[in-house]
Amino acid sequence: MGLRTFKGGVHPYDGKEISKEKPTKELKPQGEMVFPLSQHIGAPATACVSVGDTVLRGQKIAEAGGFVSAPIFSSVSGTVKAIEPRRVATGDLVNSIIIESDGQFIEKGFEGCEDYTNLSNDDIIKKIQEAGVVGMGGAGFPTHVKLSPNNPEKIEFIIANCAECEPYLTSDYRSMVEEPEKLITGMKIILQLFPKAKGLLGVEDNKADVIASLQQLTEKEPRITVVPLMTKYPQGGERQLIRACTGREINSKMLPADAGCIVDNVATINAIYTAIVEGKPVMDRIFTVTGDAVMEPRNYRICIGTSCKEILEAAGGYVREPEKLISGGPMMGFALMDVDVPTTKTSGALLCLSHDEVASYESTACINCGRCVEACPEKLVPSRLSKFSDYGDKEQFETWYGLECIECGSCSFACPARKPLAQSIKTMKKIVLADKRKK
Repeated sequence: MGLRTFKGGVHPYDGKEISKEKPTKELKPQGEMVFPLSQHIGAPATACVSVGDTVLRGQKIAEAGGFVSAPIFSSVSGTVKAIEPRRVATGDLVNSIIIESDGQFIEKGFEGCEDYTNLSNDDIIKKIQEAGVVGMGGAGFPTHVKLSPNNPEKIEFIIANCAECEPYLTSDYRSMVEEPEKLITGMKIILQLFPKAKGLLGVEDNKADVIASLQQLTEKEPRITVVPLMTKYPQGGERQLIRACTGREINSKMLPADAGCIVDNVATINAIYTAIVEGKPVMDRIFTVTGDAVMEPRNYRICIGTSCKEILEAAGGYVREPEKLISGGPMMGFALMDVDVPTTKTSGALLCLSHDEVASYESTACINCGRCVEACPEKLVPSRLSKFSDYGDKEQFETWYGLECIECGSCSFACPARKPLAQSIKTMKKIVLADKRKK
């Protein structure tokens, strides 16, 4: 049987060899830690500590601001220094809790669970909610909401996104190499919520060692199957993963649950394991610092709230001055003006490139070659959508299904005229969606 995949996509240089073979290293931060109150989709969290308070590692410092929200926990012990707006990776000023670490990492007591099979569904959901688990692949959607669909009996597949298709990123890979049991147990915990569902671990075939390891670990797990996937970007996109693993289709007006699926990435499932089995909230994550401008690229287990600058310093700093700094990967990440910004639950990588290849491009006229159409995983016509965007034609943009764009950047990558198709389409999407919200 051939490798599962989807139609379209591209094959950029993946850059994973730079950091993938180095074991994850523990990084203990020093000094000031910044905890933005918006680290998830939904209502911002509300601070429940005051300036001058002494806090422990694992102590709740912000309450969820609603059902679609998540609490935030201190990843260090220390003193609350301030509650004020701070600049985050997106460039926004976000109200944040600033804690001066005492360097001792004294933990609040945690109560684990020796046998999670004795927990009720409500108990599991409550523990996940109270631990502040959100989509840690970048989306930041509160996981307790995702695991509470309207019709839980109709969920047939729990899909673990083990693809890590974004170039350069290797945090999920290192996690699956070093602690695969967390992924398997986390999947079994989710499956306990949905007794009719099967667990699918979708792994790209450039991770052959991980595929073999997971297959061995799931030999005696009848409800869990490893699904080898073709290595192609954006294989880890939610819609593409569902299509490749199950053959089912969803669009922008549907949730995965509408197709009987729930999708979570490796870091999120690991966080579920930690919340249920160890009783610990989301305090840490694995973070990739990489690129040809970094002295010692590798993955670190970081305390959330650590500055990207401190992580970069731990990696030896720059071997050469970078032209481009990116939070995340090169396809869907976003440019950074400064590395002195805090990491959050959804921060996965810092990419430092010595040459800004995109900035050196000069766009030329569209030659109607159709390569953007071949590359688009949503079967759209990006060149036409980009033109509608340039002309401000919102009606035609919607008529040609512009809102179905997943903003993966495959069209821009494939375009021989070097036109910024994805950026243009993304801009028009924001305008159209803003108009809809006003109405």
